Amino acid sequence: MKFKEIDAQNQRVEQITTSHLVVGIDMAKEIHVAQATNFCGIVVSKRHLSFSNSTEGFEKLSRWMSELQQKHRLNRLIIGMEPTGHYWFNLANWLSDKSVHVVMVNPATTKRNKENRDNSPSKNDPKDALTIADSLSRGFYYKYTRQSHEFQRLKTLMSDREFWVTNSVRLQNRIVRWLDIHFPGYPSVFKDWTCKRSLATLKTFPCPQDLEEHTVSDVLSAWRVHMQRAGGTTGTEKAAQLIAQTKCWRTSCC
Repeated sequence: MKFKEIDAQNQRVEQITTSHLVVGIDMAKEIHVAQATNFCGIVVSKRHLSFSNSTEGFEKLSRWMSELQQKHRLNRLIIGMEPTGHYWFNLANWLSDKSVHVVMVNPATTKRNKENRDNSPSKNDPKDALTIADSLSRGFYYKYTRQSHEFQRLKTLMSDREFWVTNSVRLQNRIVRWLDIHFPGYPSVFKDWTCKRSLATLKTFPCPQDLEEHTVSDVLSAWRVHMQRAGGTTGTEKAAQLIAQTKCWRTSCC
């Protein structure tokens, strides 16, 4: 029999029993906000709880939940939160170490269901926390599995690599755009602008005007500052082509 998504959701709903205190937490950088309901969505806290993203704040949350459980005779607990940036890591791991049932709610789910309570598109932290708690009662959550330290480091490395690759490509595109505008003949001299000779040229003669008063020997001497083998037949030809393209560019501009 084919397993359907509706079956998985039904199982998640069945896990919320009449003995559960359902807590939704809206995550932020410094101050989190929590709201609590019972299994059918009735709010059991007189007021939302604001607590800091610190051990003292987490202890405050724990005391608040314990008081609500004792007051309403609820001996089970489930906590849901949105995986917002990196703000949720500390709290989720702290609760996990305490053997508390922690689950995640997709931010898109919160956004689409925020009008259920008051038929209003308004947004604030207590309302988002309550919407998250409602989502838990209806099975719109997924299990949180704490990742190993090695896996977390690997994710960080991959994220950093993606960031630097993206910025590197963006920077290369800007350089190519600059060359296309200010020195159109440059690609005819250097097919690959990232080669050593091309980079030596851009370091010493970043603008075509910088080459106007120089000879082939001047260009070769400038290249030798950045390259060990700047001369030879290839170097002389490239220098001559570069100066010729500079003159053509200057003529076309005039």
